[in-house]
Amino acid sequence: MPTSLRASRHGLGPIIGVHVGLLVGGAVALALDAPAQGWGILLVVVAYVAGLLAVCRATGRTDLLALAGFLALVSVFQVLPDWVLADLVGTLRFPDTGGPRVDDVIPLAMAAMWVAPLFAALALAGGRPGPAAVLSALVFLGAEVLAPTLGLWEPTGDTHRVLGVAVYVVPAEAALGWAAATAFARVRDASAPARVGAAVAVSTFYLGALVLSHFLLDVAGWRLTA
Repeated sequence: MPTSLRASRHGLGPIIGVHVGLLVGGAVALALDAPAQGWGILLVVVAYVAGLLAVCRATGRTDLLALAGFLALVSVFQVLPDWVLADLVGTLRFPDTGGPRVDDVIPLAMAAMWVAPLFAALALAGGRPGPAAVLSALVFLGAEVLAPTLGLWEPTGDTHRVLGVAVYVVPAEAALGWAAATAFARVRDASAPARVGAAVAVSTFYLGALVLSHFLLDVAGWRLTA
């Protein structure tokens, strides 16, 4: 069973082009006013995922095609941890900029928005869990810094913050990169039900990491220093 992605530049040009298109399309969508902005973001992220899958297939990068397909499944289930944070824990808020929302809490676009950062982290790490954890922390840290300014999401509630970032999410997002890489290495050639189950497991693991990190840093940690 392969445990890493191929170290090859074949097909990378078109794949990089898809990511450039995501940045350009995202900038255009974010420049719109609500409710067009929310619909625009949804269209861009769905087009990105479809384009990434198509380009990976067309360029013969079956390893990256498998990665993108697995991360698309993970991204769908990532709505659940976000939902828990926003609706139960109370440490996350998604401004309503238009477009469909899950239970009027989370933009449906979030179901596809996790693919790009996870794909970048895992692809650059060659699918290795350790480097994927480090790169995931760095990529998501950048996203967490920019998100409130862009109006995508923002931390709320009583959490420790640095540069506007809720500190507890950074260790959890490193754990997410590790879990996604580990799961992908196990199921990349497995059946569709096994890949779906692994995607659910990754999101469940991430939710546990979030809650544990929040408790240790913002609840128990605050009590110890009070």
